[in-house]
Amino acid sequence: MTQRKRGVTVRIGELAKRVGVSTRALRYYENQGLLSSSRTSGGQRVYAPAAADRVRLIRELYTAGLRSTLIADLLPAIDDKHIGPALLARLLEERARTATKVAELQAAELRLDTLIRLATSAGNGACPTTLDQTHGESTAA
Repeated sequence: MTQRKRGVTVRIGELAKRVGVSTRALRYYENQGLLSSSRTSGGQRVYAPAAADRVRLIRELYTAGLRSTLIADLLPAIDDKHIGPALLARLLEERARTATKVAELQAAELRLDTLIRLATSAGNGACPTTLDQTHGESTAA
């Protein structure tokens, strides 16, 4: 940590270590307008102590499947503790997109279950032409 006139700041490497991200990720967040830093007289990036919490939030939002453009719009709303109707509509669209992906992954899981069942069944004759046609058989067994 570096002591500065405006208070305690954290260098980029220390912040990266604290929150478990790379310095490259922090630079990316800054380039996307998600995180801000100031510079030392030597040009090194330094961050306010609250930046660690901001980075954790950014990571949670990425993990939720949000894109950086939406995160950039969402962060000020989170700070203001108010999400307006247009932003809410975008979040609902993202939620619907996520639900579609979940359904697709669940269908893939069922197909894999079918393949595993077929591979582990002794004396199972012919392979199906599609995995969907054997799905009913795998759930009935």
